[in-house]
Amino acid sequence: MLATRFTELIGCTVPIQQAGMGSLTPPELVAAVSGAGALGMLGTARRGITPATLLDLLADVQARTSQPFGVNFLVSPTHLDRLDRKCLEVAAKAARVVEFFYGQPSSEFVAMVHDGGALAFWQVGSREEAVAAQEAGCDLIVAQGIEAGGHVRGTIGLHALLSEVLPAVDVPVLAAGGIGSGRAMAAALAAGADGVRVGTRFVAAEESGAHPEYVEALIAARAEDTIYTEAFSVGWPDAPHRVLRSCLEAAEAFRGDVVGEVGSLDGTRVPVPRFGALLADRTTTGAIAAMALAAGESVGSVRDVQSAGDIVRELAEEAEQLLRR
Repeated sequence: MLATRFTELIGCTVPIQQAGMGSLTPPELVAAVSGAGALGMLGTARRGITPATLLDLLADVQARTSQPFGVNFLVSPTHLDRLDRKCLEVAAKAARVVEFFYGQPSSEFVAMVHDGGALAFWQVGSREEAVAAQEAGCDLIVAQGIEAGGHVRGTIGLHALLSEVLPAVDVPVLAAGGIGSGRAMAAALAAGADGVRVGTRFVAAEESGAHPEYVEALIAARAEDTIYTEAFSVGWPDAPHRVLRSCLEAAEAFRGDVVGEVGSLDGTRVPVPRFGALLADRTTTGAIAAMALAAGESVGSVRDVQSAGDIVRELAEEAEQLLRR
């Protein structure tokens, strides 16, 4: 298998990190990715997350795998207002990695993670943010290009971003955005990245928490079927994202203010407003096609539903073959 500074740092065998996509990343998916030798990530951007419910999710992951895994936190101004910092302490004590996204790198958060015994990652979209993340004490940086699905920090293409970030920092760097095939993974590694971050492919994994209609839409889509927009801004304003063009069209045509409901970790049901930022998971009901169906430009690589382990192996084996040529 491919060995990099990332695999050495984490203690895994495959330089792939699964994206932490909220309720689309249940413990089953996290454990399956880590069990295949990559780094599974538990997303905390889900309704009903508290220190107690996070502990339950972490215990579930730990019961399924003894391999390293991580926890992802959104730290935009919108999310900081409702972030219980006790959750950071809980995550740092249980996981190998605690990752932050969509906020300015914070040395306070990094110190909390280190105090708990975990490594601190920060996902960034520019050279300036990468430098700030290193100065804040981060152990690794994820550079996200504009090709990525879901909420996007980057404003330029991934390879242009890597060209700016890699010479500017000394810590390992993962490439994110448009990575859905072994060929794309090989290109990122050849460009100097220490590994890749994969999201869209894992949405269609057997262990994913995504709604079946969402997965079907991904399988039917190609790169040109995605759109970079700020349309789904209810609940998270001023945050660009990449979704399937079809869901934007369906949301625009929808009549009404609420497109459905989604389950919360506390057992209640939460309404999904039209143009809301909530993702359609298996607990979701309503007009799925009119919800935010996040998808990166790698969506053409999603051809069917596979196990997470098969996805990891396919990406790694193809990348290794190409890099050996």
